[in-house]
Amino acid sequence: MSKPNHYLHLEQNPIVAIVKGVDQDVEHGEDILMLGYSMVLMAPLFAPIAPPHVLLPLMALCFVISVCWARFNFYAIHRRLFCSTELVTDRDLSVIKPIEAIFNQHPQYTLSHGFNPLKNLMRTSKSVLGGLLINPFWMPIFYMLGLQFAEEKQLQLLNKAVISVEQRIQYWR
Repeated sequence: MSKPNHYLHLEQNPIVAIVKGVDQDVEHGEDILMLGYSMVLMAPLFAPIAPPHVLLPLMALCFVISVCWARFNFYAIHRRLFCSTELVTDRDLSVIKPIEAIFNQHPQYTLSHGFNPLKNLMRTSKSVLGGLLINPFWMPIFYMLGLQFAEEKQLQLLNKAVISVEQRIQYWR
């Protein structure tokens, strides 16, 4: 079942509907990232049957999937927000400016930029250092964990913007 391309079906007031829809989608994005964390934390359950040279790349792959899925969710939120604001003729759209500001600033880098270790030297050096301290097979996991943290930070900023807008419109319903 596909989601509608806008948020206006959720509430009678269009501004409240947009904020409620963005809030639900941000929660969904946070759930996606938590799923990635939980999948990696469940990896020790498979340690008795899977050797480290198989299990550790699978852990990095879990982070890759959750990062990509969260980023596509972020883009979907942006697309639905844009379509919703285009359909609304209300002058109160200035209330949701903090949410739109987050989408104008973020994502600062594309996924292809994030996955390139040569363009992220600080993240690469941290993952190499962590790999040298623990195990060289952990380097990709640490690198993908850095990407996971970047996506989580982006969603936290969006969540803060949504909370600030919700506090402004809490009596509109």
